[in-house]
Amino acid sequence: MRSVISKSAIALALGVTTALWVGGAAAAETPKRGGTLLYVIPSNPPSADAHRETTFGTIHPFAQFYSVLIRVNPDNPASPTDIVCDLCTEMPKPTNGGKKYTFKIRKGVTWHKTAAGAKVSEDVKKVYDQVGGTPLTAQDVKATFDRIIFPPEGVKSARKGFYTMVEKISAPDDETLVFDLKYPSGAFIPALAAPYNFVYSKKVLDMDQRWVEKNVLGSGPFRFVEWQPGAFISAERNPDYYHEGKPYLDGTEAIFAKKYSINLQALRGGRAYIQFRGFPPKMRDDLKKALGDKLTVQESAWNCALFMTPNNKKPPFDDVRVRRALTLAIDRWGGSKYLSKIAIVKPVGGIVFPDHPLAATKEELEQIAGYWPDIEKSRAEARRLLKEAGQEDLEFVFHNRAVDMPYKIVGTWMIDQWAKIGVKVTQRVQPTAPFYATLRQKKDFDVSMDFNCQSIVNPLIDVSKFNSDDISGNQYAGYQDRVLDDMWEKMNRTGDVAEQRRIMRAFEKRALDEKAYQFVTLWWYRIILHRSDVKGWKISPSHYLNVDLSNIWLEEPLRSESLK
Repeated sequence: MRSVISKSAIALALGVTTALWVGGAAAAETPKRGGTLLYVIPSNPPSADAHRETTFGTIHPFAQFYSVLIRVNPDNPASPTDIVCDLCTEMPKPTNGGKKYTFKIRKGVTWHKTAAGAKVSEDVKKVYDQVGGTPLTAQDVKATFDRIIFPPEGVKSARKGFYTMVEKISAPDDETLVFDLKYPSGAFIPALAAPYNFVYSKKVLDMDQRWVEKNVLGSGPFRFVEWQPGAFISAERNPDYYHEGKPYLDGTEAIFAKKYSINLQALRGGRAYIQFRGFPPKMRDDLKKALGDKLTVQESAWNCALFMTPNNKKPPFDDVRVRRALTLAIDRWGGSKYLSKIAIVKPVGGIVFPDHPLAATKEELEQIAGYWPDIEKSRAEARRLLKEAGQEDLEFVFHNRAVDMPYKIVGTWMIDQWAKIGVKVTQRVQPTAPFYATLRQKKDFDVSMDFNCQSIVNPLIDVSKFNSDDISGNQYAGYQDRVLDDMWEKMNRTGDVAEQRRIMRAFEKRALDEKAYQFVTLWWYRIILHRSDVKGWKISPSHYLNVDLSNIWLEEPLRSESLK
């Protein structure tokens, strides 16, 4: 039985994002079975371990192989409040004053057997022989969340900090999973629905916690066939899948191709049906012109925000007046109109995903430095602050990621914005690995591009990026502010949405304006292009969601092209 999250939990959880459908949106049709979905992944997965990784490069190829406990409804992904069961039988109502959640695990779920033609080593086949076909139980789900929330030594859990409210996890029997919380939290259920929470076999984890980094054994809609790192990955339908009638496809094949020109060529030439991350506006327009009705376009606000991060430990950026001047120079409202024509950015927002109930209204945003409606007044104040701080001739190096879309495009625009207040800026770009290394050292940069992309719209957790750097884990501005930390704790410990919103406004005002620690520039905008043969898939506000491929079917299911 599939059940949505309770009304009280919805109120504490997420807002609705509206998706725009262009070309190919139609009334419900009867799904056809068969065919192979050919798609492109513009990344190379660092590993197959979703508990460790933070990139869509792991989700897009591997989500199809795994089950999760709960998830955003794949039939309604534009509304992240619609959280439903995957492995559980129904969404539980919290007990013990909101501090206890008891899930019943569905019967009849089994671990994958070796797929026909699977390209695996003899050692891996032995693991399949031991585990494949055996029941998935609450013990497996407990072992999974123990690994995520209380990781053993040597195991990295990228989202451990999302579960600070969890006290313990228990599985009193094979069909019952219990989470006991330290305090009620509206952030808990959305965090539990993160698509990274692949359920792994307890037997496999007991054997080797790191086995899942390079190998695949799940219980999801598709069974693993072959993975050639840097080249392709392939899968076949799981005949024992527990969601009746799904998946519709016979299998899937994807290539890893970082260059967007290759992604576009694959769609244009009919060698791929879809790419799930997104394309820039010009590619959308060009491909729509070339393919017409053969192409469907889906668009949505995107739960990613580009940040401008001054190094608060390095003069003169240790001076709040200088930091405020930098944000006051940026015309976000005008930039949205201009940049949305050439880059994957568009919505203007504060620290909370725009249109969420906890997000600032336009009127509230306009009270924050950097969002004033009069840009000339804003820049005059920026010049005044620089003069007062003795930085009228400020020059610095802007550190950026060596990725055109949207990093370098937005970075170049920001440099032009700063020039309008007399600040001279040069840009230094680095490939992804050294870019992150520089951020994490918090020393070798003046001001840096940064971003905050999350899989679930869960503001109570997402805004932790503004907490002190010894708490946040991904705050690179280099400051500590126990007032902000205390506000964040209070937001997460109250079930009163009005109180959450009141605290969030004070949190936002302090972080972006009064202390001007780091800043949101623009939020991203997602544009998905796919062949109109692809049916059943709907866009979400996150490129991490709705990619287990179980709901996709093909209008022409007998196509036989291969991407390999």
